[in-house]
Amino acid sequence: MKIAITGATGLVGSRLVAQLNQHGHQILVFTRNPNKAQRVFPATAFSNLEIVQYMPQESGDWQQRVSGCDAVINLAGEPIAERWSPQQKEAIMASRQIGTRKLVEAIAMAESKPQVLVSGSAIGYYGTSETAVFDETSNSGHDFLAQVCQNWEQEAQKVTEFGVRLVILRIGIVLANGGALGKMIGPFKMFAGGPIGSGKQWFSWIHRDDLVNLICQAVEQDQMSGVYNATAPNPVRMGKLCQTLGEVMNRPSWLPVPDFVLEILLGDGAIVVLEGQQVLPKQTQATGFNYQYPELKPALAEIVR
Repeated sequence: MKIAITGATGLVGSRLVAQLNQHGHQILVFTRNPNKAQRVFPATAFSNLEIVQYMPQESGDWQQRVSGCDAVINLAGEPIAERWSPQQKEAIMASRQIGTRKLVEAIAMAESKPQVLVSGSAIGYYGTSETAVFDETSNSGHDFLAQVCQNWEQEAQKVTEFGVRLVILRIGIVLANGGALGKMIGPFKMFAGGPIGSGKQWFSWIHRDDLVNLICQAVEQDQMSGVYNATAPNPVRMGKLCQTLGEVMNRPSWLPVPDFVLEILLGDGAIVVLEGQQVLPKQTQATGFNYQYPELKPALAEIVR
């Protein structure tokens, strides 16, 4: 297949591109930074990959390149783990809302339209709660991240007007050697790790390899359409996460980590970890998706190893 990807150089996108390349697909990487993309995807290892420079929030010649693609995967967005100044909040929103709008605009103009758009969203859609259980049918929350996800998804929904199948993945906290987990591992390495915040907040997670496989399934399975939670079927409370992380790292996990430490590491994005939500992937499981890492301990062990 010929597959266009935004957000390809990120934590998830880079692993996804490597897997698609391994399977022999032709890949178009839409990027603001071609030099970075060339470093991440050297031509010697990615001979079937083309780098297309684009400005994600602007119309341009790049939009013509969508025509003839079999699938488009939209993972682009400004990082959440920052201090949220008014300007940063605006950038977080615009990168997802306007960036997706311009991608849908490109699909609308394409003479040969893709069969599917797989568009990222996040479990922030549901808001945070220590007591509620959310699945794909649950209502949206009312905080800033919930509003970002709502606007993001509304822009993606417009693609269905052009006969293109749409899969929206509400992604949980991605476990990999990097990202939020990478920053949380630091205190454990220094024998100073332990419960973060109250320890009672929910942590809805997914191993990066499972997320990549789910994206691939969304591209390949014609019957997949609509919203799916990209989370493991067994969310845990933060206290359990920290205890398990201590076990696999062979480090103590009793020393509480104050909220402000995580806020230093993750900025206002720490709200995702400090408040949390229990999210179940009911629709995802109904597709028969086969998780490599449904349980937390083997997922963390693979990453720490």
